Amino acid sequence: MLAYVFWHIPRPGILARDYEAAHREFHDILWDSQVAGLLGIQVFKLAAIPWLDGQPGYEDWHFLDNSAALDVLDRAAITRARQHPHDRIAAMAAHGTAGLYGVRSGRPIEPAFACWLSKPAGMSYAEFDASWQPLVDLGCCLWGRRMVLGPTPEFCLHAPAEIRSPYPSQPLRIEISHSHGPR
Repeated sequence: MLAYVFWHIPRPGILARDYEAAHREFHDILWDSQVAGLLGIQVFKLAAIPWLDGQPGYEDWHFLDNSAALDVLDRAAITRARQHPHDRIAAMAAHGTAGLYGVRSGRPIEPAFACWLSKPAGMSYAEFDASWQPLVDLGCCLWGRRMVLGPTPEFCLHAPAEIRSPYPSQPLRIEISHSHGPR
């Protein structure tokens, strides 16, 4: 499973309730369109996004069957009934950044906490993955970046509750804004 992850912040002067309503409308229409390969959507509200100057904003996770579904999602987001809702929320956004992530270990969850981090220098990927197994056994999911589209860290551990990362990380408490799926 892959996830196209998009972080974005509203323009100054845009009310959170208006931004969230437009955001939810877009995702409702996108989900109802039954886009091939789109397995689910989770949107998190964050008090601060470290790679967007620490500003509060949103983190959208679009769960995909495979990388081919990314092209389908990209086209579907801006065509037909989705065009107007997409353009409306895009006009309300100040800026954003994105990344493509894949599950490395565990199963996707509805998290309450995330740790964003990089692999320690000199550690193999196999050792790094194995070091997370005790947390994966407790219900966490380790995601790894597949494609660099912005300044985000290489790994994300989603956890059902606050955890202590064994490595330096950027911990984020997250709040579900809205979600759809899975199909």
